[in-house]
Amino acid sequence: MNDLTVVSKSRADIPADPFLARHLIGGDWRESHDGQTFERLSPSHGTVVTRASMGGTNDVDAAIDAARKAFDAGSWSRISGQKRATFLLKIADLIDRDRQRIALMETLESGKPISQAEAEIEGASDLWRYAASLARTVHGDSHNSLGSEFLGLVLKEPVGVVSIITPWNFPFLIVSQKLPFALAAGCTAVIKPSELTPATTTILGELCIEAGIPSGVVNIVLGYGDPVGTRMTTDSRVNMVTFTGSTAVGKSIVSAASGTLKKVSLELGGKNPQVIFPDADVESAVDAVVFGVYFNAGECCNSGSRIIVHEDIAEAFIAQTVALSRQVPFGDPLDPSTQVGAIITPEHQNKIDTYVRDAANAGADIRLGGGGLTVPGLDGQFYQPTVIANVESSQPIAREEVFGPVLSVLTFRTIDEAIALVNDAEYGLSAGVWSENVHTCLEFARRAEAGTVWTNTWMDGFAELPFGGVKESGQGRELGKYGLEEFLEAKTVTMRIGKSRKPWVEPRAS
Repeated sequence: MNDLTVVSKSRADIPADPFLARHLIGGDWRESHDGQTFERLSPSHGTVVTRASMGGTNDVDAAIDAARKAFDAGSWSRISGQKRATFLLKIADLIDRDRQRIALMETLESGKPISQAEAEIEGASDLWRYAASLARTVHGDSHNSLGSEFLGLVLKEPVGVVSIITPWNFPFLIVSQKLPFALAAGCTAVIKPSELTPATTTILGELCIEAGIPSGVVNIVLGYGDPVGTRMTTDSRVNMVTFTGSTAVGKSIVSAASGTLKKVSLELGGKNPQVIFPDADVESAVDAVVFGVYFNAGECCNSGSRIIVHEDIAEAFIAQTVALSRQVPFGDPLDPSTQVGAIITPEHQNKIDTYVRDAANAGADIRLGGGGLTVPGLDGQFYQPTVIANVESSQPIAREEVFGPVLSVLTFRTIDEAIALVNDAEYGLSAGVWSENVHTCLEFARRAEAGTVWTNTWMDGFAELPFGGVKESGQGRELGKYGLEEFLEAKTVTMRIGKSRKPWVEPRAS
């Protein structure tokens, strides 16, 4: 461990007082109905950084009621796309203005590096601007080919009240992949951020109010999945649920929502492979693999947590990956030089380590890391960069989402074998291929069972391109025009022209 790159405690100051987070309901900031609160400890510094209201069913009911009334009143759903776009652009500007404040709270609550948090907030404001552009493009279709007696219209209308449930790993970015698109469509929303990262969503609520969003259009309830998320999922006044998180919770949401048959959109887990062929640009591939597995400490649904390397280059590739991994700065997330910060909770750190220990006991070869990491001056939880070779595809570490800075290495001989390994998974979020042969890349892209395929790159994203998974990685899409479509319903209007309709029953003469 001594030859790892470790960043000790920085000189950056932590705010003296915790951030105070409350519910936003009907345009007002409220304490919980029963007065309960909870605290969030920084996973990197061990101090209380947020004190938040703990929501219950009464708070959720009030928030849903506010969203329902706002939607039905039409103060948002029936105004022009141009007006909705203007509000969204104001929010984007306010996000840019407060980027450092938002990033600091995200770092303190999540443990991610401050430089990464700032980049995420910048990306989030771009999503708000893109959603604003879509607000002005919502349109249906007309059918003038139904004969001289008919004209058909297809209207696109907002789905209604949307429950938005977001995770702790990218709290501000992911709410910005959902909320502005829902608002662009004309929906109203109730949002529940993770109880581990409530502050930045609360700040977003402040910015929505400052921008002039009408009361009740955006509501926030803080607290735990049970009872807050459960109520948001089952209430009949809610028309749609959009959730990002674990596959297990996603399945429970589908089950809970079935009672009212509301629409559900899910972005869930992944066990994302990168396949490296012998003709790959090895230097670029190694760098992308290291980025893909350590980005956000591996606590990322798109983490490139398993690589499938051609056996002819496997040992050399692993050696280069280990060497570069030693140079990645792990440590205090408040230091701008840090690239990998803290693990979200002690319980999650233990889960990561259990996967690694079990793999080693099953015969896998730990080439680097494999345990907790001590950072001088900090009282938090950190995990070493870990590379595990000689992994069998049947082992849990090759099939299940570890959600930590742990890389599993498998090997292949032919493209058919590589694609079989890629698709031999319950997940299907993303996949990558490294080859200088365009035919290899295209064949891989067509055959890989994944919502996103990267060729000779990893985890590049654009607001214009849809994001989501297949199989147990979810249903529905975010971003792009497809992300807007999730929040719209199609309505058919059939119009008869003139008095041409023949009577079904001929009246009898009296």
